[in-house]
Amino acid sequence: MREFHHVGIPSRQPRPNETYLKEAKVYVTAVDADPMKVEWLRFEFGSPMPKEIQTMTHLAYEVDDIEAELKGKKVLVPPFVAAPGVKVAFILHEGVPVEFMQLNVPAGSAH
Repeated sequence: MREFHHVGIPSRQPRPNETYLKEAKVYVTAVDADPMKVEWLRFEFGSPMPKEIQTMTHLAYEVDDIEAELKGKKVLVPPFVAAPGVKVAFILHEGVPVEFMQLNVPAGSAH
């Protein structure tokens, strides 16, 4: 299963109700709070995230098996737990970042 989840758009404008992800040095908004399924991302200086994610819009898909989705693809960011129960990874698809999200991941399942 691969189902559209959201569009992620980098921005420099602070937004209400941002969540800070310390390891990525990024503030993100909740997708469910936006009627158009937009996730706004505001990166701090020194964020370890690749420049493609910091500067380009990405599409995100919910998937059943993140590792299977990565096979044969150019992995930009390997799988990591972004929030409790949510594992994500990024690939480059024809030069554009795409995020895969596996939901309901058991705690302690980093890979």
